[in-house]
Amino acid sequence: MATIDDLDNATLKMESGEAADSLLLWILVWSELAAFGALLVAFLVVSVMDTQGAALLRAHLHPGLAALNTVLLVVSGWQAALAVRGNAVRRPLVIAALCGLAFVAVKAAEYTIEIRSGIGEAGRLTELYFLITGFHLLHVLFGAGILLLVAWRPVKGNVVMIATLWHAIDLVWLVMFPIVYLT
Repeated sequence: MATIDDLDNATLKMESGEAADSLLLWILVWSELAAFGALLVAFLVVSVMDTQGAALLRAHLHPGLAALNTVLLVVSGWQAALAVRGNAVRRPLVIAALCGLAFVAVKAAEYTIEIRSGIGEAGRLTELYFLITGFHLLHVLFGAGILLLVAWRPVKGNVVMIATLWHAIDLVWLVMFPIVYLT
């Protein structure tokens, strides 16, 4: 029969092991997806309520640059997956991070063009656009930094965790791209 001490020891082992790490990782992933989901639903609702503002916003967006960013994130996600599956870890993680940083550069150029063209005239949708895409941009920048950090000192568990988070960031963009740029 298990004693209280045995149960406490089992709990400590689980809390310090992979099961606890995995649970926290998935809580983080699902909370990120929920936050972005709520923002995208708000964007869709405001787009339906303000069709004139939506048309004005879309006139200022650059789907070609957003498509380039989609390619960058897909290639980056592929490299992160290679790091998890392969023996070579550093190179794919660095390539994934560099693709993420290229995403940041393209997005910064896109923001510059949009601001100079008067995107602010679209009102609340402009605010939501910058909130959603800016929040995602910060995730990409932070994630690229973590990819580089993990590449510097790769440990299998850390590689799996950052690759999982990176795929969540990719997934958010893959949902965001058609909603924001193509509808």
